[in-house]
Amino acid sequence: MSEQGAATILVPLALFGWPVVLFLLFMVLRARRAVITGMIVAWLFLPVAEYQFQGIPEYTKMTATSLSLFLATLLFEPDRVMAFRPKWIDLPVAVLCLCPLLSSLSNGLGLYDGISGINLYLLRWGLPYFIGRIYFNDYPSMRELAIGLFIGGLVYMPFCWYEMRMSPQLHRVIYGYHQHSFAQTLRWGGYRPMVFLQHGLMVGMWMVTATLSGIALWRTGAMRQIRGIPMWMPVGVLFLTAVLCRSSGALVLLGMGIAVFLTVRYLSTPLVLAGIAAVCVAYVAVRCAGMSDGSALAEFARDVFGPDRGHSVDVRVHNEELLAARARQQPVFGWGGWGRSRVHDLRGKDVSVTDSLWIILFGTNGAVGVAAMLATVLVPPLLLARKTPVAWWVHPVAAPTACMAVIAVLWMVDNVLNDMFNPVYVMMIGGLAGIRPLSPLDVGVVSVQRIARRPFVPLRKRGRPPRPRGNVPGPPNSGAA
Repeated sequence: MSEQGAATILVPLALFGWPVVLFLLFMVLRARRAVITGMIVAWLFLPVAEYQFQGIPEYTKMTATSLSLFLATLLFEPDRVMAFRPKWIDLPVAVLCLCPLLSSLSNGLGLYDGISGINLYLLRWGLPYFIGRIYFNDYPSMRELAIGLFIGGLVYMPFCWYEMRMSPQLHRVIYGYHQHSFAQTLRWGGYRPMVFLQHGLMVGMWMVTATLSGIALWRTGAMRQIRGIPMWMPVGVLFLTAVLCRSSGALVLLGMGIAVFLTVRYLSTPLVLAGIAAVCVAYVAVRCAGMSDGSALAEFARDVFGPDRGHSVDVRVHNEELLAARARQQPVFGWGGWGRSRVHDLRGKDVSVTDSLWIILFGTNGAVGVAAMLATVLVPPLLLARKTPVAWWVHPVAAPTACMAVIAVLWMVDNVLNDMFNPVYVMMIGGLAGIRPLSPLDVGVVSVQRIARRPFVPLRKRGRPPRPRGNVPGPPNSGAA
């Protein structure tokens, strides 16, 4: 915590009182809705703070969010936990969570240090992924999650507008301190909101997520209105808010998401989504191997977004070069913790800056950690095309799930340049990993397989899948909690 001495009493009350609030949510709401509400509300509104205790992992916003949800699930829905059966697709996240132990042992840091690292990775990756696997493994539950993301954006919107006008002050006013450097909120002649998240970049990505969820629900007919208001109105305001969050990267991701939607709708192909994922993998692989210095990316940012953004990207790729060179000295399992992967000058001063998730993992957990992270994030959304024929991604039943796949890949793009971790996306990925194949019962047709075997014809020529009128509930006997 940057200004821990200025923290108000609301910081410990919010963090340590959140498990009680979450248990109450499980008592008054259906379990799945309690999970959605608990995950989103906790991450959007709890303070960015950390409490350290002797002998146990530190208690943070991540701990309060992930661990509380897991404990509430054990208490209120133990049968759901016991019914879980791992599959091969869960192997990447399992390897990722074990990486700290492998890194620690390979560097002689000891078993205790490795187990401490596993605890951290379980909180960040393992538990949110597991929650997604057991709660969001069918199409009605994915629709509920998409609606939750959309409503979460609407709830956050007034706070964003306030900080755009008054400057990012809410975290300071409520919790007593700024959660990040105030200087990084000045963008495009105005303020980039941070609200209660770690950084303005995270807010921008969140509003893009909510906007894309709203567009998918609206344009496919999965949700026609909200509280009697036509969907185009809140979606339009969300779109405007995402633009005014003043995050260049988030705007690029918004454009990429809309491009994927258009190609799926009118060309019935996931190639654009697969291409985006392939670019992420290729970029990380090339940079880890030292085959490129990243100057082309900095030049592109300078040409498109101006000299300021170009300079920012240039600083990032320069530091990535330094850190990657250090990581290549321990390429398999990395250097482990305790700052051993960072670059220091002759006086021992740390002279490196880490911005990207991949470079952090490459330094601490090596190529194994980076590969496990890429597989964890990208394999589930890319496999959706095998479970759900792409022609049916625009159907109201399948569209929210397809939208979650698009958002997961876009989050990976964001991780190429940033480390704005959000457990909501990991929970989403866990749901995509466990999603069952589309069945005729889901969409009300005689044979989905017949659609999948047909030769490629654009949707505008062969007719789009039927879309019911009004808000579309989940199919009967869908297993929704």
